[in-house]
Amino acid sequence: MKLLENENIRLRPLEPEDLGFLYKWENDTTLWKYGNTLTPFSRYILRQYLEKASMDIFDVKQLRLIIEDKVTKIPAGTIDLYDFDPYHNRAGIGILVDDAFQRKSFATQALQLIKDYAFQFLKMNQLYAFIPTLNVPSLHLFRKCGYVEAGLLKEWNKNLDSNGDVFVYQLLHSAR
Repeated sequence: MKLLENENIRLRPLEPEDLGFLYKWENDTTLWKYGNTLTPFSRYILRQYLEKASMDIFDVKQLRLIIEDKVTKIPAGTIDLYDFDPYHNRAGIGILVDDAFQRKSFATQALQLIKDYAFQFLKMNQLYAFIPTLNVPSLHLFRKCGYVEAGLLKEWNKNLDSNGDVFVYQLLHSAR
Protein backbone atom coordinates (compact mmCIF):
# COMPACT_ATOMS: atom_id res chain seq x y z
CA MET A 1 0.00 0.00 0.00
CA LYS A 2 1.25 3.47 -0.81
CA LEU A 3 1.85 6.03 1.91
CA LEU A 4 -0.94 8.49 1.03
CA GLU A 5 -3.62 6.08 -0.14
CA ASN A 6 -5.51 2.97 0.81
CA GLU A 7 -8.12 0.86 -0.98
CA ASN A 8 -10.81 3.59 -0.68
CA ILE A 9 -9.19 7.02 -0.74
CA ARG A 10 -6.15 8.88 -1.98
CA LEU A 11 -4.63 12.01 -0.47
CA ARG A 12 -3.32 13.93 -3.43
CA PRO A 13 -1.98 17.40 -4.20
CA LEU A 14 -4.32 20.16 -5.25
CA GLU A 15 -4.89 20.49 -8.99
CA PRO A 16 -6.28 23.42 -11.02
CA GLU A 17 -9.40 21.30 -11.62
CA ASP A 18 -10.13 21.47 -7.87
CA LEU A 19 -10.98 25.18 -8.07
CA GLY A 20 -14.74 24.60 -8.08
CA PHE A 21 -14.61 22.34 -5.02
CA LEU A 22 -12.39 24.75 -3.09
CA TYR A 23 -14.65 27.65 -4.03
CA LYS A 24 -17.67 25.74 -2.71
CA TRP A 25 -16.02 24.64 0.54
CA GLU A 26 -14.18 27.87 1.38
CA ASN A 27 -17.30 29.96 0.80
CA ASP A 28 -19.73 27.78 2.76
CA THR A 29 -20.59 30.24 5.52
CA THR A 30 -22.08 27.48 7.69
CA LEU A 31 -18.53 26.15 8.15
CA TRP A 32 -16.90 29.44 9.07
CA LYS A 33 -17.80 29.04 12.77
CA TYR A 34 -15.41 26.05 12.91
CA GLY A 35 -12.35 27.88 11.64
CA ASN A 36 -10.82 31.28 11.05
CA THR A 37 -12.52 32.34 7.81
CA LEU A 38 -13.98 35.84 7.96
CA THR A 39 -14.67 36.68 4.32
CA PRO A 40 -15.48 34.84 1.09
CA PHE A 41 -12.71 33.86 -1.30
CA SER A 42 -12.87 34.80 -4.98
CA ARG A 43 -12.06 32.34 -7.73
CA TYR A 44 -9.12 34.59 -8.61
CA ILE A 45 -7.62 34.33 -5.11
CA LEU A 46 -8.18 30.58 -5.00
CA ARG A 47 -6.60 30.20 -8.45
CA GLN A 48 -3.51 32.03 -7.16
CA TYR A 49 -3.49 29.79 -4.09
CA LEU A 50 -3.64 26.69 -6.30
CA GLU A 51 -0.61 27.91 -8.25
CA LYS A 52 1.45 28.03 -5.03
CA ALA A 53 -0.07 25.00 -3.31
CA SER A 54 2.52 22.62 -4.71
CA MET A 55 5.35 24.32 -2.82
CA ASP A 56 7.34 22.26 -0.33
CA ILE A 57 5.97 21.95 3.23
CA PHE A 58 9.39 22.94 4.56
CA ASP A 59 9.19 26.24 2.64
CA VAL A 60 5.57 27.27 3.19
CA LYS A 61 5.00 25.46 6.53
CA GLN A 62 1.72 23.97 5.36
CA LEU A 63 0.37 21.20 3.17
CA ARG A 64 -3.17 20.88 1.87
CA LEU A 65 -4.22 17.67 0.19
CA ILE A 66 -7.43 16.61 -1.51
CA ILE A 67 -9.20 13.57 -0.11
CA GLU A 68 -10.20 11.76 -3.28
CA ASP A 69 -12.67 8.89 -3.58
CA LYS A 70 -10.68 6.25 -5.50
CA VAL A 71 -13.82 4.78 -7.08
CA THR A 72 -15.40 7.97 -8.45
CA LYS A 73 -12.19 10.07 -8.60
CA ILE A 74 -14.26 12.90 -7.09
CA PRO A 75 -12.77 15.15 -4.37
CA ALA A 76 -14.43 14.25 -1.09
CA GLY A 77 -12.74 16.93 1.01
CA THR A 78 -9.43 18.38 2.13
CA ILE A 79 -6.93 17.65 4.86
CA ASP A 80 -4.30 20.14 5.97
CA LEU A 81 -1.10 20.20 7.92
CA TYR A 82 -0.48 23.80 8.98
CA ASP A 83 1.90 25.68 11.28
CA PHE A 84 4.42 22.99 10.40
CA ASP A 85 7.36 23.31 12.78
CA PRO A 86 10.24 21.02 11.79
CA TYR A 87 12.33 22.03 14.79
CA HIS A 88 9.70 20.96 17.33
CA ASN A 89 8.39 18.24 14.99
CA ARG A 90 4.74 19.26 15.17
CA ALA A 91 1.93 20.58 13.02
CA GLY A 92 -1.70 21.51 13.30
CA ILE A 93 -4.19 19.42 11.40
CA GLY A 94 -7.51 20.34 9.85
CA ILE A 95 -10.00 18.32 7.87
CA LEU A 96 -13.15 18.95 5.88
CA VAL A 97 -15.28 16.24 4.30
CA ASP A 98 -18.06 17.22 1.89
CA ASP A 99 -21.59 16.41 3.06
CA ALA A 100 -21.99 13.88 0.23
CA PHE A 101 -19.07 11.83 1.58
CA GLN A 102 -19.73 12.02 5.30
CA ARG A 103 -20.48 8.89 7.32
CA LYS A 104 -18.44 6.76 4.88
CA SER A 105 -15.30 6.66 7.08
CA PHE A 106 -13.41 8.95 4.69
CA ALA A 107 -12.44 11.32 7.51
CA THR A 108 -11.17 8.48 9.71
CA GLN A 109 -9.17 7.02 6.83
CA ALA A 110 -7.74 10.41 5.85
CA LEU A 111 -6.63 11.12 9.42
CA GLN A 112 -4.91 7.71 9.54
CA LEU A 113 -3.11 8.29 6.23
CA ILE A 114 -1.92 11.80 7.15
CA LYS A 115 -0.80 10.53 10.56
CA ASP A 116 1.30 7.83 8.92
CA TYR A 117 2.76 10.39 6.51
CA ALA A 118 3.54 12.87 9.31
CA PHE A 119 5.03 10.36 11.74
CA GLN A 120 6.75 7.94 9.37
CA PHE A 121 7.85 10.13 6.47
CA LEU A 122 8.17 13.63 7.98
CA LYS A 123 9.41 12.16 11.31
CA MET A 124 7.08 14.40 13.31
CA ASN A 125 6.47 13.93 17.02
CA GLN A 126 2.95 15.31 17.32
CA LEU A 127 -0.16 16.56 15.58
CA TYR A 128 -2.71 18.87 17.17
CA ALA A 129 -6.15 20.17 16.33
CA PHE A 130 -8.19 23.12 17.54
CA ILE A 131 -11.82 21.97 17.65
CA PRO A 132 -14.73 24.22 18.68
CA THR A 133 -16.68 22.66 21.53
CA LEU A 134 -19.85 22.92 19.44
CA ASN A 135 -18.35 20.73 16.68
CA VAL A 136 -19.40 17.44 18.23
CA PRO A 137 -18.82 15.30 15.11
CA SER A 138 -15.19 16.47 14.89
CA LEU A 139 -14.63 15.90 18.60
CA HIS A 140 -15.91 12.34 18.18
CA LEU A 141 -13.77 11.81 15.05
CA PHE A 142 -10.52 12.95 16.64
CA ARG A 143 -11.14 10.93 19.83
CA LYS A 144 -11.87 7.86 17.70
CA CYS A 145 -8.54 8.42 15.90
CA GLY A 146 -6.54 8.46 19.15
CA TYR A 147 -6.26 12.19 19.79
CA VAL A 148 -6.61 13.23 23.43
CA GLU A 149 -7.88 16.46 24.91
CA ALA A 150 -4.91 18.62 25.91
CA GLY A 151 -6.72 21.77 26.95
CA LEU A 152 -9.61 24.18 26.61
CA LEU A 153 -9.25 27.67 25.19
CA LYS A 154 -12.03 29.81 26.65
CA GLU A 155 -13.85 32.22 24.31
CA TRP A 156 -11.24 31.50 21.63
CA ASN A 157 -13.34 31.86 18.47
CA LYS A 158 -15.70 34.73 17.89
CA ASN A 159 -19.11 33.63 16.64
CA LEU A 160 -21.97 35.76 15.37
CA ASP A 161 -23.42 36.33 18.83
CA SER A 162 -20.72 35.21 21.28
CA ASN A 163 -17.22 33.86 21.71
CA GLY A 164 -16.93 30.08 21.57
CA ASP A 165 -14.65 27.75 23.47
CA VAL A 166 -12.20 25.52 21.61
CA PHE A 167 -10.64 22.24 22.67
CA VAL A 168 -7.02 21.48 21.83
CA TYR A 169 -6.58 17.84 20.86
CA GLN A 170 -3.18 16.25 20.53
CA LEU A 171 -1.74 13.04 19.11
CA LEU A 172 1.79 12.15 20.17
CA HIS A 173 3.89 9.77 18.13
CA SER A 174 5.03 8.11 21.34
CA ALA A 175 1.39 7.42 22.32
CA ARG A 176 0.59 5.40 19.20
